[in-house]
Amino acid sequence: MKKKFVSAVLLAAMLVSVPVSASAADSNGNHAAAWYEASSDKLVKKGIYEAGSDHDAAVSAKQFIDYALTALTYEHGSDAMRQEKVRQWVRAGELADRESPIKRGEIARILVRAMGKETVEKSLDDYVRTASRLGIVNGYPDRSMREENAATLAEAAVMLDNYRNAVSASIDNAGVAPLSVEDFMKNPGSFAYELSPDGNYISYAAEWERRSNVFVKKMDGSGEPVRVSSSKDRDIAAFFWKGERVLYMKDNGGDENYHIYSSAFGGGEEKDLTPYPGVRVGLISYLTNVENEVLIMMNKEDATVFDIYKLNVKTGETKLVAKNPGTIQIWVADHEGAIRLAVESDGVVGKVLYRDKEDEPFRPFISLEAGEQITPIAFSKDNQSIYALSNKGRDKIELVKFDLKANEQVLFSDPNVDITGAFYDSKQDKLLYAAYMTDKVHYRFFDGKLETVFRDMLNKLNASESEVGINDYSKDMTKFIVSVSNDKSYGTYYYYDSVTGDMTELANLSPWLKPEQLADMHPISYKSRDGLTIHGYLTLPKNKTAENLPLIVNPHGGPWYRDSWGFNPEVQLLANRGYAVLQINFRSSTGYGKQFLEAGNKQWGLSIQNDITDGVQWAIKQGIADPERVGIYGASFGGYAALAGITFTPDLYAAAVDYVGVSNIFTLLQTLPPYWESYRNMFYERVGHPEKDKELLQSASPVFHADKIVTPLFVAQGANDPRVNKAESDQIVEALKQRGIEVEYMVKDNEGHGFTNEENRIDFYNAMIRFLDTHLK
Repeated sequence: MKKKFVSAVLLAAMLVSVPVSASAADSNGNHAAAWYEASSDKLVKKGIYEAGSDHDAAVSAKQFIDYALTALTYEHGSDAMRQEKVRQWVRAGELADRESPIKRGEIARILVRAMGKETVEKSLDDYVRTASRLGIVNGYPDRSMREENAATLAEAAVMLDNYRNAVSASIDNAGVAPLSVEDFMKNPGSFAYELSPDGNYISYAAEWERRSNVFVKKMDGSGEPVRVSSSKDRDIAAFFWKGERVLYMKDNGGDENYHIYSSAFGGGEEKDLTPYPGVRVGLISYLTNVENEVLIMMNKEDATVFDIYKLNVKTGETKLVAKNPGTIQIWVADHEGAIRLAVESDGVVGKVLYRDKEDEPFRPFISLEAGEQITPIAFSKDNQSIYALSNKGRDKIELVKFDLKANEQVLFSDPNVDITGAFYDSKQDKLLYAAYMTDKVHYRFFDGKLETVFRDMLNKLNASESEVGINDYSKDMTKFIVSVSNDKSYGTYYYYDSVTGDMTELANLSPWLKPEQLADMHPISYKSRDGLTIHGYLTLPKNKTAENLPLIVNPHGGPWYRDSWGFNPEVQLLANRGYAVLQINFRSSTGYGKQFLEAGNKQWGLSIQNDITDGVQWAIKQGIADPERVGIYGASFGGYAALAGITFTPDLYAAAVDYVGVSNIFTLLQTLPPYWESYRNMFYERVGHPEKDKELLQSASPVFHADKIVTPLFVAQGANDPRVNKAESDQIVEALKQRGIEVEYMVKDNEGHGFTNEENRIDFYNAMIRFLDTHLK
């Protein structure tokens, strides 16, 4: 017991600051480093303050907050996210004068809150004592806390270092036991729960014959679930109720030509309602007030455009409702099912079109310049107003309402990000809530009753708003299907009765994965070399100090897309194997406004790639990444970024994985799917024109610079990919083979743009882990 006590004392001494400025001397009179020097050096190395600063000088509150934000968080570039952290650390009325020196007790209060250890503290002395217990700060030699004293730069540096040491004290750097690839990549348990229109049944997806199929069970739990689909070749892509029928969608071998199938769960025969080869079908409206019919779009007459049809879900009969002249990209039906709104575009500029009646011609409603977009949500019930998401005449997308003269009323906006969605309930004829995403998803409620119910859900589930989703609800909004998911949990479904307050678990998507085994995903931000604020996420392997780690940078696809906070099985797999994973929302990513997206126009391999490179260099400068063990892995555009990374910055990466990625921009543009033809001008505007921008596209296409590639490469491709043709992978593999360089190449004949079938996913990720471990460990 005595030895353990002494060890604990020594550990505490190592974790606490020494509030004196004298240096110790050895027996020969040589002076050791100042007590604060090691802590100070860490802050200087990270660029938090300059070497040679006066360590005896008082630190202002503003200075300390800036130091703490950079030292203790990964928000190094976003003023908005940094201020969000400050609001968590500093309450109203505290630190009113940020230019004045900060007190030791005020530092202790900030650090206790940052660690999430605040309890019942009231005075600064209370916070200092809590901080002392946590190993962040210690008393003076006379045992007084001196919480009212102005803190010096030396004290601030040591307390910040102590905080990081205290947070990582339980880490032994042993990592965690590796879980199998199958644990991360096998089909999830039952998911996508939805109530039937009468509320008596629940539909959901679950595995049958290694494929996700549709099941139905009684709401009261009686009887056995009934399987209503029998797909053995592909997972069901989507499903929905129409009366007493369940309709579902699937494609063939990854060709993305989705058909709609019908199945009566009482034992009726499955039927392909749109049995047209090579035709792609999409749902426009459920037509909730019309029996047996839905509105769909199909490119049956012309592969490049989608016309609108009414589909009888009993007979499969289709009736043409609206003919596409070739430029309509969005169709919108009113509450009677009449197509009265459309969005026309040549891919760059366009118009919103409107008509009073379905038998009248469309007329121009709102013009759209380059970069502007209006996405209609719904008509109001009286069909006199239109709810939409719009960035017309501004940078960020906002939630708006138009009258029939195109007068706009802004209903909700956020100054930093786009509004990503809003939910309109036709039964109540009102918008219920809007959603937007900063680091995580947030909601703005317009319905007080639903907001109260939602807050009650959060309390019962002990979850934040970013973790909880409302998937479905009954007509009277008393019965709900709710899902809960976060960065370490694939998700769990619940049935919630707001009248009784009962919350009943329906299913866990991955009960074999335990949250305590998985890794935290941290929102990050940094400045690009030309001054743009870049957001992203850093996932750190569990039980590993965030120092000198092998790093996988994982650029997202699109590039007109964005990564978001939440459960990502491939990221968790990599973190489980000891890799830090960096996801970057580089310029061209959606969600951050028009200017940020357009900053990536014609910047493939240039500024977009620089943003990715700058992210890697940021992780290296922070000491997180080992510069000798950095890999890059991405799919689709992310696959292009992986190839561009090893082509244009060959010394940065030690391994690369290209998954259904682009190697030749010319051939990409030549092989766009026919149903993307109306977007061709957008590709020319955002990526480049094959003739006008020939030199640019040639300089940015990795296949023409394969002689620069020296990094080990693994390529994976679906043979039926309609977006990134198999030739994209064939070209780069062949170009490297001609130089005598072997490339590991995996092709799946029954897949398209990414591997959907469970056995193919497992095969790919097993191969990828072996490849990365070989070259990065």
